[in-house]
Amino acid sequence: MIAAFRTALALLFVIISTTLGALVGFPWTWITGSADGLYAIAMWIARNGLRLAGVRIQVEGRRINPAETYIFMCNHVSNLDPPILIPALPRRTSVLVKKELFQVPILGRAMRLGELVAVDRRNREAALNSMRQAEEAMGRGLNMTVFPEGTRSRDGHMLPFKKGPFYLAMDSGVSIVPVTILGSDSLMPKGSPLIHAGTVRLVFHEPISPKQFGDNDQLISAIRAAIASALPPAFREADLDPAS
Repeated sequence: MIAAFRTALALLFVIISTTLGALVGFPWTWITGSADGLYAIAMWIARNGLRLAGVRIQVEGRRINPAETYIFMCNHVSNLDPPILIPALPRRTSVLVKKELFQVPILGRAMRLGELVAVDRRNREAALNSMRQAEEAMGRGLNMTVFPEGTRSRDGHMLPFKKGPFYLAMDSGVSIVPVTILGSDSLMPKGSPLIHAGTVRLVFHEPISPKQFGDNDQLISAIRAAIASALPPAFREADLDPAS
């Protein structure tokens, strides 16, 4: 009952705040030519929406240079993961997002203005074009955030990683920061519409440069190992399986 009330309150807050934020943020973005204000509004909505839902966030090991550009890669177990992770990142970030979300009113427009990159996983040519757009966004000084599994895990074990984001890292030379998210699956499991109160841990690992690896598969293995290192022991061995 409490979870249902908190979820409804957070959802109402997000809907009202997003609508009001769009009325201010969209014109400001068009006038200034910068999405920084719109991004700040979105981060404020995400943080406070989570607080209303009773979600607390514990950040560990965030020892990175905020002036540098990174690709952040995180395991994915809940719909809460993006609004938990992205506000915790230094500076503005673009995100690789499935293209269907760009069709959502207001949200889709905001994502385009914020230079988020649509990914069509079923179309190889479109996916390659998305990687080019992502590299261009990083060239303009934006970080990039990727959930390399492409979808949420149901049981906490990492799914095979998509290779596209790692080719992006190899081609651009931008270092990857592996991030492990812990606890979000129990607060909002896959398939559940309710958000339960509790604490989520975000563990930031040391940046890994793609330049030290000879091929894509070696880089994928290193990132999987780093993310898995903070998972509970029961989940680690399976998570070191080769990527697809």
